Amino acid sequence: MKRILSAAALALSLGVSSTAMAAPVKIGMITTLSGGGAGLGVDTRDGFMLAIKRAGNEDVSVVIEDDGQKPEMAVQLADKMIQQENVDILTGIVWSNLLMAVQPSAVAQGKFYVSTNAAPAPLAGKGCSPLYFNAAYQNDNLHEAMGQYANEGHKKMFILAPNYPAGKDSLTGFKRYFKGEVASEIYTKLGQTDYAAEIAQIRASGADGVFMFLPGGMGIAFMKQYAQSGVDIPVMGPGFSFSQDVLPAIGDAALGVKNSGQWSHDLDNEANKTFVDAFKAEYNRLPSIYAMQGYDAAQLILSAAAKADVKNTDAFRAELLKADFQSPRGKFKFNTNQHPIQDIYVREVVKEGDTYTNKIVGTAFTDHGDAYAQDCKM
Repeated sequence: MKRILSAAALALSLGVSSTAMAAPVKIGMITTLSGGGAGLGVDTRDGFMLAIKRAGNEDVSVVIEDDGQKPEMAVQLADKMIQQENVDILTGIVWSNLLMAVQPSAVAQGKFYVSTNAAPAPLAGKGCSPLYFNAAYQNDNLHEAMGQYANEGHKKMFILAPNYPAGKDSLTGFKRYFKGEVASEIYTKLGQTDYAAEIAQIRASGADGVFMFLPGGMGIAFMKQYAQSGVDIPVMGPGFSFSQDVLPAIGDAALGVKNSGQWSHDLDNEANKTFVDAFKAEYNRLPSIYAMQGYDAAQLILSAAAKADVKNTDAFRAELLKADFQSPRGKFKFNTNQHPIQDIYVREVVKEGDTYTNKIVGTAFTDHGDAYAQDCKM
């Protein structure tokens, strides 16, 4: 299913003024809108399109396609967008294995890729590219924050993640900062929904804590089964496992769980208030981390497009590097590998009225970069 959306037409419903562009920009968004990971892609799309709508410029258009969480589909869609749709920029991929399949060919064909989420280690290090920017984080970052947090009271952790690039980065990041013992390190099948065997291993492990990175439907399934099992070893994870898009489905089982994020809806700054209020008004729900990342990726593109023609690669890249926009997360700048340097927070799942959400309870890192920038030679 393809949709081509004009920012000017969509902005009419928001009553916002148009932002001038240096030249027309066509953006190709490939994201996951069906299957178990659809919630992540829907929030990515909605956050991105909110920023596009608020810009309200007829010179910006977005082509949206569903990758079905399949690498081969993502590659086909990227080729189609580049060769037939003539897009200037690609964005939107949620899953790191899909991005690893798409990004090399896209940048080889001279197209910018601005990531809204996926941030595999190879693209932050030796595989970095002047045409590849990540507006979210580097995959390890939020997991590093929980490794740091786990040092406060945990001696022996059971850690698990899906067996794909982001899962490997996740546990690598956690172990980089956790100073205690790892009781067991488990990689589950991507898309797995039955965790009886893993929960049995946790029960027998002797661990005093569980770190799990299971985004989307995987995390919902795990947390429900974990609550039903009666195992009382506390769980923690990155914000992706306890994001706004999955909390209603997890319910009470998530209450009190600590998780990490570079953003939360309760961050006290004007840009965040504007974003959260606008998202709630447009979609009648609270935004998630994925929505914020989509919003900022669009803001980044728009900030560069206001000052440089995307066809002028060097000039457009120079404007992207400035990151001249107000992020809901607060301060934001790029590292030498074009991945963010930013603060990362510890959050807790709470219930506000009838709504499950997160609140910030601490700061894990200030001005945190990533471990791979030193290997990026640009």
